[in-house]
Amino acid sequence: MTQTEDALPAARPSGFAKSLLPLAVSTFAVGTDAFVIAGLLPAIATDLEVGTAAAGQLVTVFALTLAIAAPVLSWLLSSLDLRRALQMALAVFVVGNVATALSPSYSIMMTSRVLTALGAATITALASSAAVAIAPEERRGRAMALVIGGLTLSTALGMPLGNLIGSIDWRLTLRAVAGLGVLATLGIWASLPRISLPAVSLTARLAPLRQTKVLTILAATALVMAGHYTVYTYIGAFTAETTSGSFPHALTLILFAWGLGVLSGNFLAGSWVDRISGLKVAVAALGGGAVLLAISPLAVGHLVVVVVWALVWGATDGMASVVQQHRLVMIAPVSAPLLFGLNSSAIYVGVAIGGVLGGITQEWLAIALLGVPAAIMALLATLLTVIQAWTTQDPEEQPT
Repeated sequence: MTQTEDALPAARPSGFAKSLLPLAVSTFAVGTDAFVIAGLLPAIATDLEVGTAAAGQLVTVFALTLAIAAPVLSWLLSSLDLRRALQMALAVFVVGNVATALSPSYSIMMTSRVLTALGAATITALASSAAVAIAPEERRGRAMALVIGGLTLSTALGMPLGNLIGSIDWRLTLRAVAGLGVLATLGIWASLPRISLPAVSLTARLAPLRQTKVLTILAATALVMAGHYTVYTYIGAFTAETTSGSFPHALTLILFAWGLGVLSGNFLAGSWVDRISGLKVAVAALGGGAVLLAISPLAVGHLVVVVVWALVWGATDGMASVVQQHRLVMIAPVSAPLLFGLNSSAIYVGVAIGGVLGGITQEWLAIALLGVPAAIMALLATLLTVIQAWTTQDPEEQPT
């Protein structure tokens, strides 16, 4: 599948883990950067003398830039040594965050967020591709889970820590994220071998996009993420009735439980897809998410119940992220960067749809019922996956 500087670096477990660690740090930095801004908006709005709604567009422009740029840049960089491509992307990411931290005005900060998103757009896809390249086939799922685990760990730890730092100075948070980018760059330079995908024509690289299965996986990813983020985007208001009568950090506890669940789901899926059918894990993750979202109105009455529910719900979200990427790469390993880039776009499109759907739903339903339309989105993702499997009878996803 790939050519590397070293002869099968994954053959030595310690060296294998050493190579994956900086990849996980890079995705942790991207995840923290993507979501921590939302918690810093009031301070940013005050400092730059704009309204909170205007400051919120910093989040929107970042997500849209990333969604559009991810597949394009992933394809453009796919012919390069993956180590060099990652270092280039991280360099742009670091410069963008430093520029954001130093921005004296709203317009300059908006431009710097676009620059940051251009760097972030390919980091997760390239890091996942590198993990697949250096991992033996029987450990690809676990390797991807470790790298994607950095992204999901950012929701459990990066966001709370970033907001804690931001309570002192929001600019300091972005400097810290830039520091993580530098750390990841140095780690990749020191421990990751040169990784080059074999020479493949553009037609061959784009060939998977003609497959119904690929399009189905991407559509299902967008749908299930839309379902999850219909609720998660408004989790504070969704659980307000329960948290308002509890201790001050009740919401932080719920978010931590969700993040811990996501991280656990990542590693569970990574282990399972190495041993059983990726299709079965996908159906369990997507269907499980639909069930957890459907029963969410019953979970918001008591803090302990909400915390347990958030933990299990988060696990279904984490499982979906890993198994969908794994299924894509198993279809066409040589097109991994492009497919991972498209998967990143599907995720962020889903996040954007979820935010809009959640906002519209609140005009018609009580906020405690947000899980109902969210569950419908996740159910559609599940049905789409099952129908595609029934109609094609794909032998590649049968248990090994």
